[in-house]
Amino acid sequence: MTRQEILSATKDVIYECVPELEGQELSEDTVINTDTAIDSMGFTLVICRLEANFNVRIPNRQWQKLSTLGDVVDAIEKRMDK
Repeated sequence: MTRQEILSATKDVIYECVPELEGQELSEDTVINTDTAIDSMGFTLVICRLEANFNVRIPNRQWQKLSTLGDVVDAIEKRMDK
């Protein structure tokens, strides 16, 4: 899967989990918690859905360090290579 495909699928998951963001442009520089106003419960839902969709497991301590959409894509991409 290419980085662009991962990014696109990740955006789809975010839009699905947080429908009020539909139509808002998300880029790799988008700061998940502040630019999107996703609360901690919403972010947890997004994380669970991403892990299931990509069949990866990213440790909680790493999720806490991710701030941008690009960081999330990096984490998924790294885990998919293993």
